[in-house]
Order: sequence, then structure tokens, then C-alpha cells
Amino acid sequence: MPHLLSLYNKVAVRLSYIIAFFIVTCQVSTLYPYWYSSHVRSVLFVTGNQRKLDEARLACDLYDIEIINQVFDIDEIQSSNPRQVTEHKARAAYDLAGRPVVVTDTCWSIPALGGFPGAYMKDIANWFSEQDFLNLMTDKDDSRISFTENIAYYDGKTLQFFSKELWGQVVPPRGTGNSIENVAEFEGKTLGERRAEGGVSHAPEDYVWIDFAKWYANRP
Repeated sequence: MPHLLSLYNKVAVRLSYIIAFFIVTCQVSTLYPYWYSSHVRSVLFVTGNQRKLDEARLACDLYDIEIINQVFDIDEIQSSNPRQVTEHKARAAYDLAGRPVVVTDTCWSIPALGGFPGAYMKDIANWFSEQDFLNLMTDKDDSRISFTENIAYYDGKTLQFFSKELWGQVVPPRGTGNSIENVAEFEGKTLGERRAEGGVSHAPEDYVWIDFAKWYANRP
């Protein structure tokens, strides 16, 4: 009888361990999604440009930052100052979203044309054909072109600005993008060719988004 009682006690103790382990495991698995969601940083990127969204996610994924997308119809100011345009856009997006936002804007420059078209490329690309750009460059020896990607983050108090310039050249049209994308070549391919291949404009480490991600990931 004492032997059976001792065996019963051992079985009961082991069974209690198993039950306790099962309860703790269930609790952890239930709570994990809430813990995870509260520790992963996210930011709202206001844009209707899929390429820009893909580029943002490629870079921010490296720092475990989730990019949430929303599209708003924002009245952008016309200015020769790219930073002013981007920061105004961020404030306007914040007012519409009611939460912290990040926005981008791109400024193009063709040195041989005196820095044309600057912050007005969005409209110019709609007005100009590929040939229009090439005609402007006919008698120019300098075929360089640059675009500067600007990012502005705004949370109602903090306005943080990031900028990066990339250089390429104007070439005969290739690709399936818009007029400027098909004649602007960077690292051997036009933006239009990269679009046709389903790719993005540059490697993630070359994006200004990397600078934003480093800063945002280390915010308190």
C-alpha cells in the first residue's frame, strides 16, 4: 500500500507540471500577438505611388518598421524650394490623417538646363513627351540629370526632414514608364526599364528611406 501511494504521488506531481506547462503555453500564445503589435513600430505613409510604397517597405523592413499606406488628395503648393514643398505636404497629410505621417516628394535637376524642372517634374512629365526632353538636350554636352528624394515626418510637434540626391544621365527612351522615367538612366538602366521588370529604382541601401528608418527605429 505505501508503494502504491508513493507511485500515485509521483504521477500526480508530474501531471501537475504538465498541466501548468500547458496553461502557461496557452497564455503566452494568446498574448503574443498583442505583445508583438505593441512592440513593432509602424508609420503611416501617405502616397498613391506604388513604386514609392514598395521602396519604403524594402528599406523599412530592414529595421522592423511596418509601413501603413493611405491615400489622400493633397493640394501641393508650387514652390522652387523642394524642402518647403515636402514639409507643407507633411503638415497637410497630418491634418487629414489625424495621426503621425510620413510623405515624400522628388526634385529633378538637369544642370545643362539651369536646374530645370526642379520641383515641377510631376506636371512637366505629364506635359512633355520623351522626345520633348531629348529635344531640349540636342545641343547640350552635359547630359547629367539628378533626382533628389525628400522625406518629411510630422507628428503634430516634430517635423523631421531627410534628403538624398542621386545622379544619372538623359538617354534615348527605354522602358514602359512615363516620359521622364524612360529617358532618365541610373546605374545602366532607365527608371522605365526597372518599372517594366517589376523592380524599384535603386537598391534599398541607396534610398533616403534608410536614413529615415535608422532615425525612426531609435526614437524613444
